[in-house]
Amino acid sequence: MDENERIESVEEVKAYIQKLNYALDNGAVISVQINRRVDNNRDYRYTNEYTISDLFPDESPAEAMKRELRGLSVRDYRKTLKDTKHRELDEFREFGKKYDGKDVYIKIRVELVNAFGNNSVFVMSFHYAEYKLNEESFPYRGE
Repeated sequence: MDENERIESVEEVKAYIQKLNYALDNGAVISVQINRRVDNNRDYRYTNEYTISDLFPDESPAEAMKRELRGLSVRDYRKTLKDTKHRELDEFREFGKKYDGKDVYIKIRVELVNAFGNNSVFVMSFHYAEYKLNEESFPYRGE
């Protein structure tokens, strides 16, 4: 782990998930980054666009994310990451879940009452993992 990453306590992760659910329950604007520059050099099968359309073909990405993010738990938490491009913004949280036996990498930021007066949830990543997410990368799998 580098200086931009950390593992939060179980209590901190639970509080974050409560914050996420509060935002989702109170009209959060959900932004999903479908096309990312980093995807230009990535196999299409590991992009947000492909994964979201593959898993939720008949839904809007925002509605699918709203439902799926509600299902995150402490067991799915991997780590917390500083936003190295926008240090003034809240940190990202990284999670992982299995869908149809495939690992999905999830990276989100929740902001309660952002600069526009809204609760917001920014989904940076929701894509099939290029590499298996090993159990050791989930500090609270036993919770």
